[in-house]
Amino acid sequence: MLMPSIFGESLIEDFFGDFARPARAITRYNTPTTNVMRTDIKESDTGFELAIDLPGYKKEDVKAELKDGYLTISAETKRDDDEQDESGKYIRRERYYGTCSRSFYVGEELTQEDIRARFEDGILKLSVPKKEIQPKVEETKYIPIEG
Repeated sequence: MLMPSIFGESLIEDFFGDFARPARAITRYNTPTTNVMRTDIKESDTGFELAIDLPGYKKEDVKAELKDGYLTISAETKRDDDEQDESGKYIRRERYYGTCSRSFYVGEELTQEDIRARFEDGILKLSVPKKEIQPKVEETKYIPIEG
């Protein structure tokens, strides 16, 4: 008979295993997951190519926003797994809700129209062009002298 599991392979192993390895129990629930939003950034002469891993997310769950020079990618997921027996009683009911986000400074010269985004096979691909920063030309302003 398979034992239901909340966190790992089996509920019994999770329960008794934490007494044998208490450090594992503490770190497992307090450390952030490192499997979400792994990002590869490739630089070219004209810009940057970002490939962000978002496994399990759909295109409609992902948002990209440009504000004050920061490109922020956020993703949100909701999952509801219900299993019932023939009489309609729940034998398992689990819910999951998760969000993640990541920001990159791209400069205040860029606009939303400059950045291209494509989502396919759980990977968000972004093209961010390089923009030349135009130096501000200082104007000499004279103060009128009366007299």
